Amino acid sequence: MVQGGISAAMSNIQADWAAMKITRTSDVAYTKHPETNSCFDVTTAVAPGRRAGGHSMAAPDMALPEYNKATTQYQFKSTVKPLDAASLKPHTGNGGMTSSLACGVKHSVATPDAPVCGAFKQRPNPPNTEFRRFYERGDLPIQIEHRGVHNRIGWKVDIEKLDYHHYLPIFFDGLREKEEPYRFLAVQGVFDMLEHGGSKILPVIPQLIIPIKTALNTRDYQVIGTVLKILQQMVVSGEMIGEALVPYYRQILPIFNIFKNCNKNLGDGIDYAQQKRMTLGDLIVETLEMFETHGGEDAFINIKYMIPTYESCVLN
Repeated sequence: MVQGGISAAMSNIQADWAAMKITRTSDVAYTKHPETNSCFDVTTAVAPGRRAGGHSMAAPDMALPEYNKATTQYQFKSTVKPLDAASLKPHTGNGGMTSSLACGVKHSVATPDAPVCGAFKQRPNPPNTEFRRFYERGDLPIQIEHRGVHNRIGWKVDIEKLDYHHYLPIFFDGLREKEEPYRFLAVQGVFDMLEHGGSKILPVIPQLIIPIKTALNTRDYQVIGTVLKILQQMVVSGEMIGEALVPYYRQILPIFNIFKNCNKNLGDGIDYAQQKRMTLGDLIVETLEMFETHGGEDAFINIKYMIPTYESCVLN
């Protein structure tokens, strides 16, 4: 899918360049994982505990408040240890045992609010994709062709002769990559395979669900936008593909439901992300409408079950 002569893979590179040169946000323009070595070395193995899309309610050293039924509030546990009766000895100390009827000043303690669930928070995305492992091992028949205007992928074999059951899930697993050249090769490779796949794509649909779900669970706006464009291209790449995705809506659509209303309200301002097709809320609505259009008669009821706020573009 090419927008204005520029592919979706090249648009990501241009967005990174604009973030670094124009907006001067170089800290978020390019992703550099600490496990990534030079172009001549393979990526260092990621710790087994780091899982793509994984999350924890709090850091190991962070205490969470507990709900107190008596006060109906969230309160932290008291860290002050109660005095032991055995440690108190009568008639000890310089002043002896004294008592007072005066009421001391009670210091008010602020009760914390309920902990934030973090539904929109970006989750870990470690560099442990199958695409990166196969590419660094030299098992993928691709290379980058550097052109004057934009880059392309040079396929060493005919795309029509590829084993889609083997290669297409590997390329889909690389959709959550945010580091070059892995991201460009994975995204552009998926578009090329979808363009020339035809009837080979439909039997591979069940193998693509887990990579798609993993990429969406990262909650990364850029990764989600890339996956949405891939899904839009996939449903029109062959017959029955849209209907084959209907049984897997429960794995794909929960993230859609979370980010469906992520649109910027700028008043009379201009959101240039709409022109570049980078507005997440609009992309989700476009994708859902394409799901309904190409998903058959059962598509709308399944979309409505997962996303209650969705309105049909066919029945209305």
